Amino acid sequence: MKSVQRRFVLGAGGAAAVLAIYAGKRLFADTPINLTLASPSGAELAADDNTLLVDIRRPEEWKQTGVIEGALLVTYTDPDSFMQAVLPHIQPGQKLALICRSGNRTSRASRQIAPLVDTEVVDVAGGMNRVLGEGYRPQLPTRAMGCQSC
Repeated sequence: MKSVQRRFVLGAGGAAAVLAIYAGKRLFADTPINLTLASPSGAELAADDNTLLVDIRRPEEWKQTGVIEGALLVTYTDPDSFMQAVLPHIQPGQKLALICRSGNRTSRASRQIAPLVDTEVVDVAGGMNRVLGEGYRPQLPTRAMGCQSC
């Protein structure tokens, strides 16, 4: 009887392992290889000359919370218009980092943008909510940064 139970447990465990591997592959199958999820601090984002940080929120959100120093402000609506606005600002070898309020919009946008560029795309985890919660002191958005109504 114990032999039958052992085979059942081993068989069930093996099946669970196969399902877990398959689920993991399906979960990450559509993730572009040049896309990363990272949690840099606001100070790290502001100081990193090797990364173009783009705040993809709307102007009223930029005004409400402020923005990270040096960020390019481009509201994300679709991949084509976004890339048209951002490409002139990317320097050779620079990464492209996207930040929004909570990370939801950047998750979607970064998956759409990564296949269109030959550089690393960084989805900033937790967005401005996390960065501000960690104590970063933002600056006011300006026209020079891309806010046309500021």
